[in-house]
Amino acid sequence: MRGWFRLTLGLLAVVVGALWTLQGLGLLEDSVLSGELVWAVVGPGLVLVGLVLLRLGLRARNRRTPSGSDASG
Repeated sequence: MRGWFRLTLGLLAVVVGALWTLQGLGLLEDSVLSGELVWAVVGPGLVLVGLVLLRLGLRARNRRTPSGSDASG
């Protein structure tokens, strides 16, 4: 179950980080964050954290062996 949690958090972080980046660069308007340089810096950082969480989540899911199958034969 931990793999799914990390995948979900990672995906959320990537989406929110991309949104903050676009708002910080002024590409998305009508927001309090629009045109604020700090969000153009924080956004990519959050995207990187999200990508790391996605990678860890995928590794956790792939490491598990299905129940009932044993590699020792």
